[in-house]
Amino acid sequence: MKHTVTTVRRQKSEGGKIAMLTVYDYSTAKLMDAAGIEILLVGDSLGNTVLGYPDTLSVTMEDMIHHSGAVARGTENALVVTDMPFMSYQASVYDAVTNAGRLVKEGRAQAVKLEGGRNFCQHIKAITEAQIPVMAHLGLTPQSVNAFGGFKVQGKDDETAVNLIDDALAVEAAGAFALVLECVPTELAALVTGLLSIPTIGIGAGGGTDGQVLVYQDMLAMYGGKSPKFAKVFADVGALMQGGFRAYLEETKNGAFPDEAHGFCIDPGVMGAAREHAGRAAAGARTKKEKETQLQ
Repeated sequence: MKHTVTTVRRQKSEGGKIAMLTVYDYSTAKLMDAAGIEILLVGDSLGNTVLGYPDTLSVTMEDMIHHSGAVARGTENALVVTDMPFMSYQASVYDAVTNAGRLVKEGRAQAVKLEGGRNFCQHIKAITEAQIPVMAHLGLTPQSVNAFGGFKVQGKDDETAVNLIDDALAVEAAGAFALVLECVPTELAALVTGLLSIPTIGIGAGGGTDGQVLVYQDMLAMYGGKSPKFAKVFADVGALMQGGFRAYLEETKNGAFPDEAHGFCIDPGVMGAAREHAGRAAAGARTKKEKETQLQ
């Protein structure tokens, strides 16, 4: 089944849960797509997880386009949503529409995601009017980490809880087809979910949202045991990979790999001719070197 903006919205009305994961490359996208994950998010988290940047603020449009295209080429059924990186939409509505268009045209994204609430409703409206679906993102928005003073749970006091509710209603009215809620108290996220007709997808927002998203390296324990509180490890792939790397190292060092099973055969006659030619070529090379030495 091909997942689209329409099928994702239908899942909320039918009471189904939505599964979304981040992904940044072709081969991993193929695996997730085959597993049935409904939404693949090319997140700007690739700055930390793939490119080794200190934060998501360093990610460029070119980074996002490059990785979005790779994911799209590995996907048949999932909906591919690509993050709009820092300062690709904040400066103006024009920038927002232009860069969203680049992610769709050059990065083959089927929808874009941007952070922020009421301050960016004009941007969401303009992008959707350009026929590009928009997923909104509220709560802990990593691109605003400097303004927040760090990575902190959002909506824990009266002011921020009320702001979150108003922002959620505003982005829905602006045309967003779905909303990510990150690091929001469970009860508040459930309340927001009940207020909206569009699906909510939580990350550190409890089980009352319409779906869940995780950074796939977190849920596969690819950081040596380091993961956020809200990330559950579903498979210890990190340990499995390290074990495979160590086994490869050992067998390469002791000569066990490659063995005959991992090599290719040659006809004895061809090999004999090759040896004869190698002997003549080596003799010719020695003669040439001796002549050059004499001329010096």
